[in-house]
Amino acid sequence: MTGTDDAIAIDVDDRERSLYRVLSSLIVPRPIGWVSSHSPDGVDNLAPYSFVTVASVEPPVVLFAPVNGPDGLKDTPRNVRATGEFVLNLVTEELAEAMNETSATLPPGESEFDHADLERADSSVVDVPRVAGATAALECTRRELIDVGGSTLVLGDVRYVHLDESVTTDGRVDVGEVDAIGRLAGSQYTRTDDRFSLERPP
Repeated sequence: MTGTDDAIAIDVDDRERSLYRVLSSLIVPRPIGWVSSHSPDGVDNLAPYSFVTVASVEPPVVLFAPVNGPDGLKDTPRNVRATGEFVLNLVTEELAEAMNETSATLPPGESEFDHADLERADSSVVDVPRVAGATAALECTRRELIDVGGSTLVLGDVRYVHLDESVTTDGRVDVGEVDAIGRLAGSQYTRTDDRFSLERPP
């Protein structure tokens, strides 16, 4: 890393440490994918990921990209690979503390739902519970897992959408009512209640 009076330059080829902190501090804010999954042994898993986005709208496909752990795949991508299903739950401010609790490192066989005292809700087309208090949830089936360096991209086809009336107006999603929180870096998060509009030019 080199610098002048007002700039820092990073040559990735010469850098020994990971760029995780740099990237996670600059690509902000990021939505939080609160992913529930089900292990082959019957344990309900729930974990937050902030490398998440829409990959396609036709067909509807979402993706999240867990950074691998010291022993390889984390529980969530391992479960998705084994069972082919997951649910992407929306994180709003009232669920922020519970979401944070589910990021704890738990021993195998212990469910984050129980650890965070979260109520499960049945899904409609997948055999994975969703977070009962979430105002929106996307039931997904596995499309593909792609290894990218030290991460695994998990792509899922959206098969069923749950929307609470509180996030809709006249039967349509109202982004003004989707009070999601976003991830910044480290322990910092942001709200989506400070908004402005720009008209797209023709």
